[in-house]
Amino acid sequence: MINYNNKVFIPVSNSENGEVDLEMQFLYHQAGNVVTSTYHGDKILYGHLIAIVDETGNLDMRYHQINIKGEIMTGICKSTAEVLPTGKLRLHEKWNWTSGDLSEGESLLEEK
Repeated sequence: MINYNNKVFIPVSNSENGEVDLEMQFLYHQAGNVVTSTYHGDKILYGHLIAIVDETGNLDMRYHQINIKGEIMTGICKSTAEVLPTGKLRLHEKWNWTSGDLSEGESLLEEK
């Protein structure tokens, strides 16, 4: 199992229907197989994610956030971990809003 505790991830790309901007940073915390993070950015006043990490390091995630419009947005995300030649992690994410327009998207995050 990959240990995500105290790892910082930065977005490299995100679908246009997402609210995560490329300047954000996610500091992950892990206890057992539970991963959490809080975040904020240009479009997000406050966000929180919770996830369960499996034996191969993949994350089954749920997130909720308040955007700058004052809306509470929620979603589901599946992250597939890739170990880069440098030993750092890259997360390939497929997500789906469970509020708003219910659209889907993809993001790519890399360990800082």
